[in-house]
Amino acid sequence: MPRPLSLLERLGGITQEKPKPAAEPQRLTKVEIKTVQDEALQKQTYTDKQVKQEREAPLEASAFVGRRAVSSRNDVMQELKLAIHRRIVDEMTPDEQQTLVRGEEARDQIKNIISVYTGRELSENSYTLSRGERLQLIDDISNELLGLGPLEPLLKNDTITEVMVNGPHQIFIEQKGKLKLTEVRFYDSTHLMNIIEKILTPLGRRVDESSPLVDARLSDGSRVNIIIPPLSLVGPTVTIRKFSKKALSINDLIKFGTLSRDMATFLEACVQARLNILVSGGTGSGKTTTLNVLSSFIPETDRIVTIEDAAELRLQQEHVVSLESRPANLEGRGAITIRDLVRNALRMRPDRIIVGEVRSGEALDMLQAMNTGHDGSLTTAHANTPRDVLSRLETMVLMAGMELPVRAVRTQVSSAIDLIIQQSRIRDGSRKITYITEVQGMEGDTIILQDLFRYVQDYIDQNGKSVGHYDGMGLAPQFMDKFQMNGIELPRTFFTGNRG
Repeated sequence: MPRPLSLLERLGGITQEKPKPAAEPQRLTKVEIKTVQDEALQKQTYTDKQVKQEREAPLEASAFVGRRAVSSRNDVMQELKLAIHRRIVDEMTPDEQQTLVRGEEARDQIKNIISVYTGRELSENSYTLSRGERLQLIDDISNELLGLGPLEPLLKNDTITEVMVNGPHQIFIEQKGKLKLTEVRFYDSTHLMNIIEKILTPLGRRVDESSPLVDARLSDGSRVNIIIPPLSLVGPTVTIRKFSKKALSINDLIKFGTLSRDMATFLEACVQARLNILVSGGTGSGKTTTLNVLSSFIPETDRIVTIEDAAELRLQQEHVVSLESRPANLEGRGAITIRDLVRNALRMRPDRIIVGEVRSGEALDMLQAMNTGHDGSLTTAHANTPRDVLSRLETMVLMAGMELPVRAVRTQVSSAIDLIIQQSRIRDGSRKITYITEVQGMEGDTIILQDLFRYVQDYIDQNGKSVGHYDGMGLAPQFMDKFQMNGIELPRTFFTGNRG
C-alpha cells in the first residue's frame, strides 16, 4: 500500500512513485494551503535570520570586545589606585604624614609625594600608562586624600550650581540652569559611602540603616542632602547645592535680571525700615540667595541671630550669631529643632532674627516674635504664589499642635508679615522675582494682598530664553509711615505710574 502524501507533495503533485498521466492532482482545502504557506514562510524567515546573524556577528563581537576592553582598563586603574593607597599608608614617613595633615594648603607637595609612590608601584608591577593617564591618576588620588574624590572637579567648577549623585554610576549636574549627565563615576557603593563619611564626620553627623537620611553642609557652606538604602532604591544618593564663592550683591541680581533697579531700591528701603519680610518660592528658585542679599542691607550696629537646619547664610556683618539645629543621637535623644532655636533666640537680645526656612511648627514662634517687637525679621518658605504662602503659613502654625481658630491664625499672619517676595525659576533656568506683594491686613476672614511690583513675561525667543519686563503698579504701600519712623525716604513720585 503506497504511503500517504505530504502536504507539499500533494500541492506540487510530487510523489516518489511516478504519477499516472490520467490522474489529476488532489485538490487541497483552504486550511491545508494556509498551513503549507506558513511552513514555507517559517523556513524563509529562519534563513533570513541566519544570514543577518552571520553578518552582524563580527560587529557584535567587536563591540563586546571594545566594551570589555574599556571595563578592563577601568578595573586596572582602580586596582592601581588601591595599590598606591596601600603603599602610601604602609610606607609613608613621619615627615610625609605631617605634610598630609596640612591638607589643601600643601596640595602641590602632597601630589609630589603621590607621584613618587605611583612611580614605585608602576616600576615594580610593570604597569604601562601614558603621561596623561599618570597625571590623571595622581589627581584622582589627591582628590581622594584631600577632598571628595570624583566629585572634587565638579565642586571646583564655578559654572556648576548643583551636583546630583544617583548611586555610584550616575552623576548629574546643573549648569546654566540645565541638567546634564556627566561621565564621572564612583567605583562602587562602598567607594561612594566612604566619601559620604568624609562629608559627615567633621559635622558630627551620621547616616546608616537606622538613620538613612541626613542634611549636612560642606566647608564652603554648600548644602548637602544624603539618603541611602533601604530608602533609596538606586543606591546612596547625594544632592549638593553649591553656592558662589563670592557673595552676590544686589547689583549682581540686577545684572542677572532677577529684579529691576527700582525694585532693588525699594527692597533696600524695606529692610532698613525694619519690615518683616517673607521670601517665597519653589525649590531652586533662589530664595536663599535673595535672603543673603537682603541681609546685606541690615546695619552693622544690629545684633543678628540666624537659625538654620544646615548653616548656609553668609552674612557680611560683624555681629552675627549663627545657630544650627541638631538631629537626634543613636538613642533617639538630644534633637534640637528649629522651633527650639527660635524660642531660645528670643532670649538672646536680637535686633534681627533670620530663619533660613520655616517648614512646620516654628512658623508660630516666628510669627509671635514678629508680633512682639522683633521687627525686621526675615525668613523663607516654599510656595508658588504670595497667596499660597499664606495658606502654607496657616497650615504650619496648626502643625505646632495649638488648637487655634483659623481667623486667629490669619490675624497673626496679617499683622506679622509686611512684605512677600515671590521668587520663581523660569523655564529657561533663570531666576526672577515675579512679585513683590504687600500684606495689607484683614477684611472679614480674608487677608488682603496688594502687588507693588511684578514680572511680566512678553515672549520666549528663538533660543528658548524668557524675555519680559518689570512693572511697578503705581501704588504706595500702607507701611510708608514705617519708612518715616526709621528715617528712610522714598520720593512720593516713586510710586506714580509704571516703573520697572
